[in-house]
Amino acid sequence: MFCHVLRQNLFKKVPTLNAQEYATLMNEARMNDGLKPYGLASLVPNWDEYESGENQGTDWFDEILVKDAPIQNHAVGITGGTESSNYSLGFSYTSQDGIIGKPVASSYDRYNVRINTEHIILENDGFTILKVGENVAYSSIEKSGIATGGMYANTIRNTLSTHPFLPVYRENGEYHNAISWDIRVPNPIGMMVFTQGNNISESNRLIANGYLEFQPLKGLKLRSSFGYDFSSSSYRSYTPEYNLSERHFKDYSSTTHSMSRGKGYNFENTINYVFKLNRHAIDLLAGNTVQKSNIGQSISGTNINSIFDDLEYAYLSNSTTIDPARTILDSYPWGDNMLLSYFGRINYDYKEKYMATLVIRADGSSKFADGNRWGFFPSVAAGWVATSEDFMASINGWLPYFKLRASWGQNGNQNISPFQYLSTISFSGADYFGIEKKERLTGAYPSILPNPDVTWETSEQLNIGFDARILNNNFSLNFDWYIKTTKDWLVAAPTLASYGTGAPYINGGDVANRGFELSLGWRDKIGDFNYYANANVAHNKNEVTRIANFEKIIHGPTNVLADLTSEMFRAEEGYPIGYFWGYKTDGIFQNAQEIQSYLNSEGELIQPDADPGDVRFVNTNDDNVINDADKVMIGDPNPDYTFGINLGADYKGFDFSISASGVAGNQIIRSYRDFAIFPTHNFTTDIFNRWHGEGTSNRLPKLSTSSSINSSNISDLYVEDADYLRITNLSFGYDFKNLIRTDCFGKLRAYVAVQNLYTFTKYSGMDPEVGYGGGTTFGSGIDLGFYPSPRTVLFGVNIEL
Repeated sequence: MFCHVLRQNLFKKVPTLNAQEYATLMNEARMNDGLKPYGLASLVPNWDEYESGENQGTDWFDEILVKDAPIQNHAVGITGGTESSNYSLGFSYTSQDGIIGKPVASSYDRYNVRINTEHIILENDGFTILKVGENVAYSSIEKSGIATGGMYANTIRNTLSTHPFLPVYRENGEYHNAISWDIRVPNPIGMMVFTQGNNISESNRLIANGYLEFQPLKGLKLRSSFGYDFSSSSYRSYTPEYNLSERHFKDYSSTTHSMSRGKGYNFENTINYVFKLNRHAIDLLAGNTVQKSNIGQSISGTNINSIFDDLEYAYLSNSTTIDPARTILDSYPWGDNMLLSYFGRINYDYKEKYMATLVIRADGSSKFADGNRWGFFPSVAAGWVATSEDFMASINGWLPYFKLRASWGQNGNQNISPFQYLSTISFSGADYFGIEKKERLTGAYPSILPNPDVTWETSEQLNIGFDARILNNNFSLNFDWYIKTTKDWLVAAPTLASYGTGAPYINGGDVANRGFELSLGWRDKIGDFNYYANANVAHNKNEVTRIANFEKIIHGPTNVLADLTSEMFRAEEGYPIGYFWGYKTDGIFQNAQEIQSYLNSEGELIQPDADPGDVRFVNTNDDNVINDADKVMIGDPNPDYTFGINLGADYKGFDFSISASGVAGNQIIRSYRDFAIFPTHNFTTDIFNRWHGEGTSNRLPKLSTSSSINSSNISDLYVEDADYLRITNLSFGYDFKNLIRTDCFGKLRAYVAVQNLYTFTKYSGMDPEVGYGGGTTFGSGIDLGFYPSPRTVLFGVNIEL
């Protein structure tokens, strides 16, 4: 049994400009464009308070931070049994509030129940003949949340970019709407509360598995197991009427309610024979699995003008108005999948010195068309414990264990939506109105282009390594070298808009990963003082080795970093997957002479329209124009190295541990501003390093009130190194069993711990662990306002009876 209660806080806040700093820079941008300063007195209410410094303006991000957000975990486990039966019961509860989103911060509550039993029905003197057992796990989750990650409806991005002139509340306590300074920009907290703050989702899942094992002869086992997976979920949301800007308003309330229910099953049968011939140990296994999943259906509805103005009563029965344009009902089946598998395995062991394993499996998936449904995936592994050889006996004192091993194998992946080989029909968004505009009619269209050739993705890996224990087994060393190639990579590649429909999954090419993994460990004791140290490092080089199209590129989407921006990441032969693609820069033009001196090899001006303070883009192809032909790799989101370290010790009931992890060699591309459309968006304080006169900066360009290539060109100005080392856990505890002399407790440990104590990094965002991929499966490392990992302080008790 354990119990701990925690407090969470933001580790690092990104500073934005206050009202005085923001006003200064906005006017500087005007003057850079040859315009007069803004008449802020007529555009900003209570301007005199901002001008005098009496009012520093709204720090929007600070307004949504939750201080000391609570989290708690409780778990109870019970085990027991007899010689012929045993059981294990477990219950756990987790409750966590988010650190961002006040006053509607996310929440999460989860209950888990687990039951495992095993019973011997019939046994012989030397072995069990018949045995049955089951595993049952149930979980119930209730949560609510805000939107982060992408560019739109991203609360973090909105609060970091909204100008500080706008107050949070009016005098009557209502959320303030847009002001004349920029009538398009709404109150981001009001938008969060109205459009994201009233939602709740509930999900329940039951996973059960029962098995029967029959052993008619010693070593020969026949086993059958049946698993069942049931899930149900519901989601409700309520959006009230609101008016926050000329673009952000709603003159009616709306209620949405959706429910889903699904199930799946798997039936597996195996025969296993384990026997010895002298010193040769052989383990034979064969079997098959039938699996059917995604058997389910969903229903949803949206209606307007609820008679109640809150989430508690946000049910469709309380919205009685029927509006042909706004009342939406929908239901659909999920589209079930079938997977049929046959497999066999041979394990061989001679005197625990020579070992080999051979596995072969065949998998057939209903997600692929006839002719492409079956994939065959073999694997082989071998090992040699060299220290078991007689000729190694002389060094067993300092090298008691050394094992060489090698393996090669293939695995299949069919993780795509079903029916990609057909042109499926969709009714979503295809409604239209007749000639008299009185009735809404339902239309249909092909939702994807068909791809009858799509088939299994195959992951092939070669691994060579060794395991060693040295110096009386105190020191351990493990090393692996590998080549992993993903063949026939399954990816939804973009298509031309002129096709008029969505893209199917294709086998887009091959991706190779090469590298090594090394782990070291030391464990020893000095009297009652026990201590250990473990470290690991891994190096990986990622490269796309084949793209299955003429261009040899799978393009990323546009409008990811900001509106009206071009493609900024892609998958291309010879490059890392999802690498950042854009312009390299070579500083800032300090004066007119530098502009005139920027020539190609033919003596032609490269950026004749530039002004002092503009970015000098690298002319990589030596022509006389900066365009897409000059774009190159400007960053790689894939780490070159990952590493970790764990240290710990205990002494007479006291224990201490610390762990850290990190990455090196990768980059992040970051922007919180929609610079092309909203030049009035706020800045982070990085902007203090901008160019504002000759010699003031050679990295960030001058400011402007309009969109310019300085900002709209995707360049390395947005790319930062993402190396970090994070202290992931620091804990200190004491087992009070050492003070209480009783047999009632196996353990009575109290502890205090800090998670994510500190992160050593030069990255200027909140968290270098960024998981957003621009809406694709191959993009990564994009920070548009990503939910950061909290720093957590916890106090807990662990009891064993």
